[in-house]
Amino acid sequence: MNRVLPVVRLRVPTDEDAVAWHRIFAHPDVMEFHGGRPAELSVYEELTARQRRHDAERGYCLWTVLDDDEQVIGFTGAQPWERNWGPTGEIEIGWRLAREHWGKGYVTAAAELTLERVRAAGVPGVVAMVDARNERSIAVTRRLGMRLAEVFTTPDERQKGHCYRLEL
Repeated sequence: MNRVLPVVRLRVPTDEDAVAWHRIFAHPDVMEFHGGRPAELSVYEELTARQRRHDAERGYCLWTVLDDDEQVIGFTGAQPWERNWGPTGEIEIGWRLAREHWGKGYVTAAAELTLERVRAAGVPGVVAMVDARNERSIAVTRRLGMRLAEVFTTPDERQKGHCYRLEL
């Protein structure tokens, strides 16, 4: 069955988006696989500033996702994996969505736009690093055509994770 995806728009994050991300990502379900608790506003201020730099330098970043009413509902995009473990230096795609928008196809629609944009920027392939317990994100990787490439344990929290890959 072909699923009709909602209309979304991606934009380079603004200073105001840091405030929106801080607010919409404060839900404990959203943060379950991202440290378990809301991040401080300063984290999102730094993150949005870094994404503007990524977009200017690389042509891609973690973009703000807007619904058809132009409301900020999350982010999706791509950035280099900068940790000293895992697929260091590779381009990771990722997403995070406000809890009330889960299960409606927004992440898949936004992630498909991300793949189009990184492909246009000349990126030959992407990875998605996903907590092994995060069934919703694993389902998104499958809808995108990604394949499980590696199972790993995070060095800090000792959680089991998956690395999915997609050649573009």
